[in-house]
Amino acid sequence: MTGPFTEVALLLVNTFVSLYVLLILVRFLLQTVKADFYNPVTQFIVKATNPLLIPLRRIIPGIAGLDVSSLVLAWTVQLIGMGVIYTLLTGGSFPPILYLCGWAVIALIQTVLNIYLFSILIIVILSWIAPQSYNPAVLMLHQLTGPVLSKIRKFMPDMGMLDLTPLVAFLLIQVAQIFLRYIAAAAQLPSQLVLGL
Repeated sequence: MTGPFTEVALLLVNTFVSLYVLLILVRFLLQTVKADFYNPVTQFIVKATNPLLIPLRRIIPGIAGLDVSSLVLAWTVQLIGMGVIYTLLTGGSFPPILYLCGWAVIALIQTVLNIYLFSILIIVILSWIAPQSYNPAVLMLHQLTGPVLSKIRKFMPDMGMLDLTPLVAFLLIQVAQIFLRYIAAAAQLPSQLVLGL
């Protein structure tokens, strides 16, 4: 049983680790889709992640156009955060490092799936209430999800004005999340360590 101070510590660690990992992964995904880095929202993400990422890039080069250092940083931050949370939850014991490494990978995949799930959801809602929005955040979401949706759209029949691509994307993401939950259970990942699993 945890006390109030432990719960506050869990909340703070979970929040800061989740947000920072989110920023790093969004930056990685934006680089992958060659998004506009002059966008003010993207500039904020770059400035927030540069202090840890720039030194790491001097050690870890990119591979085939992928910013591997971003993935390593996201994994490392996730690993440390999960280790701290596990230690707080168990009152001082530390999980086996191999388990922790695997759990961190599962957590990163879950975060990427959530990024796309919520990005597509926001775009769908805004297409109904503000279809001509030029907000920098909305433009960033379009750049992020555009390549994924366009690949799905190639396999979709022509429905005229009705675009079911976002619905198919939702279903695919949810199928992936179902499999991820089973993988997490097989890896004995405690549910408190990854939000949404």
